[in-house]
Amino acid sequence: MSVASRKGLDNSNPLVYESVSQRELTEAEQNDDVVDKFDGREVFDMIRRINDPEHPLTLEELNVVQIDHCEVDDDKNRVVVYYTPTIPHCSMATLIGLAIRVKLLRSLPERFKVDVRIYEGSHVSEAAVNKQLSDKERVAAALENDHLLNVINQCLTIHKK
Repeated sequence: MSVASRKGLDNSNPLVYESVSQRELTEAEQNDDVVDKFDGREVFDMIRRINDPEHPLTLEELNVVQIDHCEVDDDKNRVVVYYTPTIPHCSMATLIGLAIRVKLLRSLPERFKVDVRIYEGSHVSEAAVNKQLSDKERVAAALENDHLLNVINQCLTIHKK
């Protein structure tokens, strides 16, 4: 049975977008002696292959995450990622945000403050989801839930196509 034919999905027939090409690394980027600043593309590369919790597709393939919605201020140690759920009433919006946040917290140096937010106007519960994702205690409590952490880890597992 295909994923799209399963009952109970918020978006049983999502649009699938073409992946952005892999970035060609420069010689300087490959040289460990050269200090280069983090940029939006690097952050995008960290999160683009996160799996959607409902479909066997990545967040990039569903256009949930985009390069130009990843903002980095390396000097101020700040990363902001805006994501767009596939539908305005997506029940997985908070879970997707948590997966993005966990991936960045695991991948970026500890000096970065990470802020993950729903792209403005793209979800009916945008303010509530953003409030949950920005509340450190709520995020920590969510990550103490073994079932939820297992689901997030599944989203972060890279599957070979």
